[in-house]
Amino acid sequence: MDSTTDASDKHLESYLTLGLTVSQSKRGDTKFPKVLSLLAAYLGRAVQKTEELLDSNKRKESPTIFHGQRVPDLSIQLYAERIFKYADCSPSCFVLALVYIERYLQQPHVYMTSFSVHRLLITSVVVAAKFTDDAFFNNAFYARVGGISTIEMNRLELDLLFNLDFRLKVNLETFGSYCLQLEKQAATFAPEQLPVQIYRVNGSKDLSYNGSADDFCQSELVRQRYNSQALQRCS
Repeated sequence: MDSTTDASDKHLESYLTLGLTVSQSKRGDTKFPKVLSLLAAYLGRAVQKTEELLDSNKRKESPTIFHGQRVPDLSIQLYAERIFKYADCSPSCFVLALVYIERYLQQPHVYMTSFSVHRLLITSVVVAAKFTDDAFFNNAFYARVGGISTIEMNRLELDLLFNLDFRLKVNLETFGSYCLQLEKQAATFAPEQLPVQIYRVNGSKDLSYNGSADDFCQSELVRQRYNSQALQRCS
């Protein structure tokens, strides 16, 4: 067996471990792939390290378009689960989202903190879904899912695309390396260890979502699934 085969086997093993093909956990009526909790832990730890670095150097972060005025009241994991539940995107979109986020953060003096991580996540997942999935929603729908306005969703998407220079393609080797990275992260860092202000509800509110928005998202989700099934029956 050559090294190429070994690498492919490792990537496949990582996909299965991350739950990119099999749902690993369930909350309510929605099954969530394991990649959501691993990604949330990864982003939470990255935010923690960044904020500690900024504090130790007494350096103020340069606000970007992704920065909110307050830290959102929803944890990173619950936010990721909300996106997965209503956006109906493939689990691999969350791995691509991480690739896009890290590419975006390669800019000088740009940091991801608890003020920006949620908007970076929803925007990156939306871009990934549009780039890779066969079916996706419009930005008005994604805005409701993310708790922001349609205008803001449009602005965030354009800013991310231009700062990535529209480099959205991710080869299999890179995708697999990010899967392995998340898998290794799972072995060394548990989500419940994340600090309260990053991972759990902290009482402040920035993003907006309510029951009516959830009802709208659910009805749109059902409608799209019905239309997709009807199209398959006619093909």
